[in-house]
Amino acid sequence: MNLVSRVYETAKWQPDKTAYHFMGKDTSYAEFDRSVSMFASALQNLGIQKGDHVAFLLGNTPHFLISLYATMRIGATAIPVNPIYSPDEISYILHNSDAKAVIALDALLPLVEKAVASFPSIGHYIICETSPESAETLAALPDELKMKVLPFSQVISKGKPDVEPVPVDGNETAVILYTSGTTGHPKGAMLTHKNLYSNARDVGDYLGFSEQDRVLATLPVFHVFALTVVVNAPLLKGATVLLVPRFSPQDVFATIRQEQATVFAGVPTMFNFLYQYPDANPEDFQTIRLAISGGSSLPVALLHNFEDKFNVRVSEGYGLSEAAPVTCFNPLDRERVPGSIGTNIVNVENKVVDEFGDEVPHGQVGELIVKGPNVMKGYYKMPEETAAAIRNGWLYTGDLAKQDEDGYFYIVDRKKDMIIVGGYNVYPREVEEVLFTHPAIVEAGVIGVPDLDFGEAVHAFVVLKQGALLNEEQVKKYCAEKLAKYKVPDQVEFLDELPKNTTGKILRRSLKTQMKSPK
Repeated sequence: MNLVSRVYETAKWQPDKTAYHFMGKDTSYAEFDRSVSMFASALQNLGIQKGDHVAFLLGNTPHFLISLYATMRIGATAIPVNPIYSPDEISYILHNSDAKAVIALDALLPLVEKAVASFPSIGHYIICETSPESAETLAALPDELKMKVLPFSQVISKGKPDVEPVPVDGNETAVILYTSGTTGHPKGAMLTHKNLYSNARDVGDYLGFSEQDRVLATLPVFHVFALTVVVNAPLLKGATVLLVPRFSPQDVFATIRQEQATVFAGVPTMFNFLYQYPDANPEDFQTIRLAISGGSSLPVALLHNFEDKFNVRVSEGYGLSEAAPVTCFNPLDRERVPGSIGTNIVNVENKVVDEFGDEVPHGQVGELIVKGPNVMKGYYKMPEETAAAIRNGWLYTGDLAKQDEDGYFYIVDRKKDMIIVGGYNVYPREVEEVLFTHPAIVEAGVIGVPDLDFGEAVHAFVVLKQGALLNEEQVKKYCAEKLAKYKVPDQVEFLDELPKNTTGKILRRSLKTQMKSPK
């Protein structure tokens, strides 16, 4: 059994049940399965075969759900990409992933037009129309582009509605998720059909998902947290996914009320914005039986304030892309421990070890490692990084943690200096690499600093070349041209030199002690 076959079977035994709701329209499992079949057939018509890679530059629309399940249905590999990445970031992933086709939002058409010449190995770009103007714009493309750039509606219309899933082995790659890397380039975590199915099944069981649930999907669905918790797990259980195009407190509250949502999942930033929304009241969460927080640590004060205001229990968990993603969760049937990421979910084992891989005593800090059917098969085209991450069947997360005597785990620090901005991962080295490319900058160091709205913010320190002139806004503008918005430094400080150890390594902890007061 895998996700595709499960949804295929669900469409047979409850065809009229709503699979997803989007912008006022319900789509049944039978209709969803038909669309998946037609798009899968259409991809085959375009030459996409089992094992080929298909990249998605999509947001929270039905196009993503249809594209994901259609790609997996023919045994191809899906590569979800954050559509707000910079052109440089997207280009790296498209090149590294060996994508043969791209499915993109119509808003990205200008980028697609440039990519056609840059990526001759990509045979087709399928543009998803989300506005009335899209058809006219696509029709006006030069003839040489129309051969490769095709409207989604046109492509899917040529498919067959009764294509059965292509048989796949559980260990074949279903999805490649690119995670920010400490080397300056993201790494592609290869998640198998078994990885995705097992984690969706186990998370669904752990959280008690059923076909009666209506799960709010306001998290970006290209992110692994949303992919499993608010897309795959609900669909596997025959529940309904309530797709919201983008997060806003007003839209969240309105959707919960109008669609009787039963499950809400978000990152701490979302909980913070919902809590601070002036027009919010307890009735807004009246139908929610379960509120889930992940992506980064939820401040205990915010957890208590949110629960007191909305009369709902918030359960926190932990996961990472390489584990598809969930490994820990606060149990629903017994005491919830604020500040903890919970205990092992079913079929997954976590433990805290020292530098030799030996388990440390309760209460002692070490590295969190994970073992289970959800752990990735490795990083795409990166055997050395794979060998470093997976040792003797255990995934080394790089996060420092501790475990108490009751089996609850706590994240203490981030071993790799990762910064989490509104639930998105930012590695300092990635930002530093961009800063170093500026002709006026000779040194750069980046750290994360607390931020009330987004959890953390990126704070950069730079040293200019002698005689060079550069101000804070110019540095931010330069970064904005090369990085996604959430990776751009919130503040930039100029120093005469950066603190270093005897080997020349920048001391980030020392940077924190000499920074100016946050804005």
